[in-house]
Amino acid sequence: MEMKAVKSRGFLRSAADRSKDGGAKERQARGSGLKALYLKEMADHIGSRRFLIVLVLIGLTSYASLYGAVSNLSDVVASDPDFIFLKLFTISGSTIPSFTTFIALLGPFVGLTLGFDAINSERSEGTLNRLISQPIYRDAVINGKFLAGATIILVMVFSMGLFIAGVGILATGIPPSSEEVGRAFVFLVFTAVYICFWLALSILFSVLCRHAATSAMLGIGLWIFFALFMSLVASILAGVLFPIDGDTVTVGQVLNNYECQMAVNRLSPYYLYSEAVSTIMDPSVRTTNLVLPQQLSGAITGYLSLGQSVLLVWPHMTGLLAATAVIFAASYVGFMRKEVRSR
Repeated sequence: MEMKAVKSRGFLRSAADRSKDGGAKERQARGSGLKALYLKEMADHIGSRRFLIVLVLIGLTSYASLYGAVSNLSDVVASDPDFIFLKLFTISGSTIPSFTTFIALLGPFVGLTLGFDAINSERSEGTLNRLISQPIYRDAVINGKFLAGATIILVMVFSMGLFIAGVGILATGIPPSSEEVGRAFVFLVFTAVYICFWLALSILFSVLCRHAATSAMLGIGLWIFFALFMSLVASILAGVLFPIDGDTVTVGQVLNNYECQMAVNRLSPYYLYSEAVSTIMDPSVRTTNLVLPQQLSGAITGYLSLGQSVLLVWPHMTGLLAATAVIFAASYVGFMRKEVRSR
């Protein structure tokens, strides 16, 4: 009986060891497949003409915004000599918008360009069948495509930030403080998350739509709606729900109308990004909501610290991150359930 017990325990241990070895091999195979697809997508992005066109476009807009900021810097510094380094990102020229304005408008274009044909183009060309037939897991395909696009976005955003910082320091001769460096870093991270949101949205449309042109049009339509028409929709909706026309308009009605407009506008990633960036890059911004005159009574004027500014926009960051995660999860589930065959 003792020998049987010893043998059974040895058999159980060997089975457990085999299961552990099998799990380790499975994780290793999954990781190697994801790495191979990630490197393939990175090489495809870097070697494509599309990426070069986007890179040239972003480079030209960065240079134009920096030129406008430097040309108008002396007038702005004369009225407000603090945080000169941050002004390189937020000052606009006489006819050229600021860098933050450019990124808010053109950032979605970068994300949509990198992902609008991530899945449907390979399905229509028949390459997705050959890709799935390789000894890799199916989820590695969509994970590799998103991670490669996010890496390209991260490198592009921080390269633009370093370019503006370097040229700005050479032009002004004033090094940034640690507070300014921290704010610029938070701004660049938030910018990368903002563009990754549009990357996830474009991948979702690529999974759901059969043709790349359809997914591209859907992404561009949402981009234009959020950037140009969302504020108009918010104003109309607030006017219907909380009208302020008439002779007997109270303060409560005005406040309700404004709060409704803010709530609807904050459903737009463009508005979330613009509001958060203006708070991070301008330390004099002390709130993101409406402040009444009686609330300002006795307040001490001054600048917020970096930590306090981050706390103000933390809901914006978490909301945009959550929206990106939800959209990518939807594209992940849609891709895993979709039948893979050439059409």
